[in-house]
Amino acid sequence: VQLQASGGGLVRPGGSLTLSCAASGFTVDYYAIGWFRQAPGKGREAVSCFSNYDGSTYYSDSVKGRFTISKDGAKSTVYLQMNSLKPEDTAVYYCGAARGSLTAAQAMEVIMHPSASWGQGTQLTVSS
Repeated sequence: VQLQASGGGLVRPGGSLTLSCAASGFTVDYYAIGWFRQAPGKGREAVSCFSNYDGSTYYSDSVKGRFTISKDGAKSTVYLQMNSLKPEDTAVYYCGAARGSLTAAQAMEVIMHPSASWGQGTQLTVSS
């Protein structure tokens, strides 16, 4: 199971950007895929997750209404559409996967567990 996050960059406040999480060695249709982020000097923060088990989605309060998670099973890729970006969204964004009969919220906990593994993150900087 390998995941690669990409699509980060420098965006002005209020702008939009879409991150991609490409899976290799497995299909995203059988996993929950989630995003979390880590800002300099801060701990990991859950962002969003999608569960194929029950179709549920999870969004943290800080991104709800601004971010949208989606998937393209044919491309084994999960996307995070980010709108109305704020400077506090600045962080390295990572994606992770969890398999099992998990809701999106449950999968988010698994993905963020210290024993979990994830690929290289992608840097988002929101600044004027």
